[in-house]
Amino acid sequence: MARRSRHNDYKEDLNIWPAFTDLMSNAFMILLLLLLIATTKYTISQISNPGTPPILLIKDENSRFDPGSAVIPTTMLDYINNKLVPDIESTTKSYNINTVEIIGHTDEQPVSIISSNLDSNLEAAASPGGSVSTLKAGSNADLGLMRSLAVVKELLKIQQQNKMSGVQFRAYSAAQLILPNGEFAPIPQEKRQSESKRRRIEIRFTRLGEVREVK
Repeated sequence: MARRSRHNDYKEDLNIWPAFTDLMSNAFMILLLLLLIATTKYTISQISNPGTPPILLIKDENSRFDPGSAVIPTTMLDYINNKLVPDIESTTKSYNINTVEIIGHTDEQPVSIISSNLDSNLEAAASPGGSVSTLKAGSNADLGLMRSLAVVKELLKIQQQNKMSGVQFRAYSAAQLILPNGEFAPIPQEKRQSESKRRRIEIRFTRLGEVREVK
């Protein structure tokens, strides 16, 4: 039998390198694939759950309604156009929002005794040709809703200028019930007071999905 030369043994020793190279290449490809999957999952998670959107405020001390009125003052109109609308546009895009809730808050001071006409006139006032000025508040709940509706109608006008596209607006009232810190207001111990910090318009962002009946 012919002997294997040292030269042939050396060549056979070198043959392990192609296999080792293939192993390292495959391991590198697997590592890249795992990294790609992890990055994709993280990106999808960011898109589907970008975090909690901020709560915006129109503070009464900066832009004040007249007592018992829902007519938007000039200073508030300027704030809505120059500050609030750009903030709404950027927030709805950043957080994938389709609905903006406008909530009217009042202080604990009673509204002057007057008969409310919201039950009969609210829908007409909210319509495109209607005016909030035709409404009469009989309570702080009425007044909060009238003020939030006035802001909503102003935002809808601005939306016709190709701004805040695809966003729906909803008007709500919290009356004097919710304090600025989110707690329920306590029962007044003495005379109900006027307090500017409690009077505010709150702008909250949400994304509404399909309505499902709870059974």
